[in-house]
Amino acid sequence: MFDKLDAILNHYEELMLELSNPEVTGDPARFRRLMKEQSDLTPLVEAYKEYKAANRDAEDSLALLEEENDEELRELAKEELADARKRIESWEQKLKILLLPKDPNDDKNVIMEIRAGAGGDEAALFAAELYRMYVRFAERNRWKVEMVSVNEIGIGGFKEAVFMVTGAGAYSKLKYESGVHRVQRVPETESGGRIHTSTATVAVMPEAEEVDVVIDEKDCRIDVMRASGNGGQCVNTTDSAVRLTHYPTGIVIYSQTEKSQLQNKEKAFRLLRSKLYDLELEKKQAAESEERRSQIGTGDRSEKIRTYNFPQGRVTEHRIKLTLYKIDSVMDGDIFEIIDSLIAADQAAKLAKMNED
Repeated sequence: MFDKLDAILNHYEELMLELSNPEVTGDPARFRRLMKEQSDLTPLVEAYKEYKAANRDAEDSLALLEEENDEELRELAKEELADARKRIESWEQKLKILLLPKDPNDDKNVIMEIRAGAGGDEAALFAAELYRMYVRFAERNRWKVEMVSVNEIGIGGFKEAVFMVTGAGAYSKLKYESGVHRVQRVPETESGGRIHTSTATVAVMPEAEEVDVVIDEKDCRIDVMRASGNGGQCVNTTDSAVRLTHYPTGIVIYSQTEKSQLQNKEKAFRLLRSKLYDLELEKKQAAESEERRSQIGTGDRSEKIRTYNFPQGRVTEHRIKLTLYKIDSVMDGDIFEIIDSLIAADQAAKLAKMNED
């Protein structure tokens, strides 16, 4: 591990020299690429420097203990040695986590789909609440949310919503949200006061770039039509909505949220690219199924991942057996504790597997 870290530290120092070279600063594409690489390596390099500093402090304290006869100074050296050893252990653990193979999709933007499941209108209302929860979470992270398509019911619920989340690290946090979300509460329409259970399915896909997936337009059929539902003056007056059918996979994309047909077509192709990319990821993950089972957040959309129990004010994350009694703040987008706990559990599982190997 430390040979690898020394090599990374040397490479980082070379990068810093390159970035100060006028030839590099005069080449915007190369400069951006090197800046990105430098930014990615900085947390690891800083952690390694802290680890090395803690080791030096431990060596100095040991040397003092061996040479010093003064009891007060020896006690001070013992305290400093104990503190340095704690720091060494802490930084070593952080270094192991930072050295874990990074998900290449973590920096990508996200396309999310929420579909109402079992429970009729109550499931559609819950799907709309999940959408609002993710919008609020995105706002707290200063990410941008764009709706691609939505199928609403009259009482404010969503049968289905497709939207994009754009921002640094969006996929690295939201990827753990794929799966079945379950709600338990008394519906407003329930006169007997009985608790009902409804579900909604969330799918999270990294947004694919054109270089990730090449689409042959001959494989696609594009239909234009008038948009339906709420949407302002342009709805039902112009043929701006786009339905995109991909023949090889049978995937159908509907985009209607933009005013122009061209913009809706562009959004539809962005979503199709991401769906095709996601299919390839699923195939790859199926081939590595045993390894995926040892990790948190496999992305299996049939997996029941979380229950929102309103009568008890409780949210339970089943994958890591975490229960929080703050359902109002969770539904308002405060899902940081859940996400952070899932990331920590995922890292712990990967570390355990790395130690086994």
